[in-house]
Amino acid sequence: MMLADSPAAWTIQEAEELFRTPRGPNNVSLEGCDFGKGPGELEGAYVELPRYFADTGKVMDLETRLIHCMTTLQGFPADDPVITKTHGSDTDHMRLQGFIAAQSNGMAWNPPLDHPLEKAMRDAGEAFFYRRSGPFDFNCAACHGEQGKRVRASVLPSVGQPEEWTKAISWPAFRVGQDNLRSSQHRVRECVWQMRYPQIVEGSDLSIALLSFCTDQARGQPAIIPDMKR
Repeated sequence: MMLADSPAAWTIQEAEELFRTPRGPNNVSLEGCDFGKGPGELEGAYVELPRYFADTGKVMDLETRLIHCMTTLQGFPADDPVITKTHGSDTDHMRLQGFIAAQSNGMAWNPPLDHPLEKAMRDAGEAFFYRRSGPFDFNCAACHGEQGKRVRASVLPSVGQPEEWTKAISWPAFRVGQDNLRSSQHRVRECVWQMRYPQIVEGSDLSIALLSFCTDQARGQPAIIPDMKR
């Protein structure tokens, strides 16, 4: 009921102009960026990420693909704050991620597994999801391996129930308790911290592998973009 009045709607609305405005040293827009459907084609692109991109030889998620286009197409230096500041509704990253992802709202998650690296990343993410380690011998499945688990007032989606699991991966989402739009990479970082693991490197192969597995587990279910979370 609150989604129509979500503050994320304003963030996303502002980002369309940001996406289409020529920027950076090269003075070009992001309309030339290929997120998997062709340059500038956003409809349905997000629900098919992470995916393999031939121009980089890597499996990339939305955040890493966006960074790639901002540095190669627009010419921003890698250490420019426009590139390095990736969290919060007031950053270009979250505005752009929210806008791009929202063009797939309601569409079925369908990350490709045709390329060997796509399947390898998905399988590596599954291994990490179930691997117990860290000071408390924890894993992702400890919270998300069964139905009906809760942390205080929060119901924990079960990885084995796709209709529940789409809520777990429907990011970017507006976090009411943090008063900010947050990304998938931010959620991964928070989960890893909560398990008391060594801090995961944002945009690393490991983070993308985990997102590859998690997205695959919601295959066929509708994306909820932007969602609202506690």
